[in-house]
Amino acid sequence: MTGTELLAGASPSVQALAVIGVVLLEAIALYVGYGAVEETVGSAVLDRLANGR
Repeated sequence: MTGTELLAGASPSVQALAVIGVVLLEAIALYVGYGAVEETVGSAVLDRLANGR
């Protein structure tokens, strides 16, 4: 389910562009989300790995 099932009557080109748009939005959301997680806990994890505790 890509969210493009709402475009059932649309041409294949429009459906393909919709899939590309959805995938791009998902990639951006993951990039921002993982960046935020890395900012908040990255230094703590690296410190713990470096110090062995």
